[in-house]
Amino acid sequence: MVNIVMGKSMPYSTVSYSTKGHVAYVTLNRPEAANRVNLRLAQELADACRQANQDDKVYVVVLTGAGRTFCGDGEEKGAVYGVASAIADIEKPVIAAINGDALGQGLELALSCDIRLASDKAKLGLPQLTQATIPADGGTQRLARLVGRGKALELILTSETITAKEALEIGLVDRVVESAKLTAEAKALAENMAKKGPIALRFIKEAVKKGLEMTLEQGLRLEGDLYFLLHTTADRTEGINAFLKKRPPKFKNK
Repeated sequence: MVNIVMGKSMPYSTVSYSTKGHVAYVTLNRPEAANRVNLRLAQELADACRQANQDDKVYVVVLTGAGRTFCGDGEEKGAVYGVASAIADIEKPVIAAINGDALGQGLELALSCDIRLASDKAKLGLPQLTQATIPADGGTQRLARLVGRGKALELILTSETITAKEALEIGLVDRVVESAKLTAEAKALAENMAKKGPIALRFIKEAVKKGLEMTLEQGLRLEGDLYFLLHTTADRTEGINAFLKKRPPKFKNK
């Protein structure tokens, strides 16, 4: 696997990055190549993740693909440009809008997100074994943590491709949406989340993500520490005042 080092912002040709309100939209933009990850896309996607992470005005991120495919399996034989960790390391909630097939590394990118919405026409799978190799961008680890050891091994060892409906049944995706409505639903979900306290959003993600790697006692302690830390923020005060005055809160991420 080739690790990608994030650098300064660059003009993008394989990724589209935009913000609206407090939501950042990151789109894999190689529709002619099924949005497969090559070196350029990996570099640009890592940089876009860095931008979203460092922008204090961004509270939620949406990741999707251009055209009819979310992201296909890697196209360069023998090379895997690791970029899923750049998505997973975003401190803010990340929503995957799986607009089409998510195969191989494409599914690994979706697994690195926090919430997955899938088009009813999408298919998902990790077919790397058919090429006598294994998932190398987090697939063996994140899939098992999401759907359990047995089902993860079944999907990887059989190289099975499943439908969005089947993915929903095993907990691989959180919602299945009509293809024509996917973009609107992902946008509505992101905007609804972005109305909440941005620091609290980050703390919830941290508590759940880190807590899964801790004992229950340690996780509860982390949750308590983050809860009390929130009470030192201006946003927490604003949230209480807005509730008492029955008005929408005006959070400032402070």
